[in-house]
Amino acid sequence: MSIVQTGHPALRAEARELTRDEIKSAEIQELIEIMREVMRAAPGVGLAAPQIGESIKLTVIEDEAGEKTKMSEEELNLRERYPVPFHVLINPILTPIGDEKVDFFEGCLSVAGFAANVARFRSVNVKTQSVNGI
Repeated sequence: MSIVQTGHPALRAEARELTRDEIKSAEIQELIEIMREVMRAAPGVGLAAPQIGESIKLTVIEDEAGEKTKMSEEELNLRERYPVPFHVLINPILTPIGDEKVDFFEGCLSVAGFAANVARFRSVNVKTQSVNGI
């Protein structure tokens, strides 16, 4: 499975929510494992299902921070980059906490070869379903 690039219809379509039965299905569980491997091979720290052509609300994230980046501990701290264990976000809802935003230099696996400063909320509350559909 490969990562689709800018212009692919799945990147422009509104992704649909997964039902509890779909979440627990062998197909979605297998897709999660495939997404983990694709993200790691890229390498990336996150991958959403639309980035592999699936217009569903499913994302995987993992950041080994210094392991793959070869950044010093000082540089990782400046970028506020800390290890994040593997997580699966299904039908996620993100709600900002406060108004503070921070700019960080980042790339996107679906826009190969391009990176830019991106402003994001410093803190968000994430509500998501688990791989068990709960």
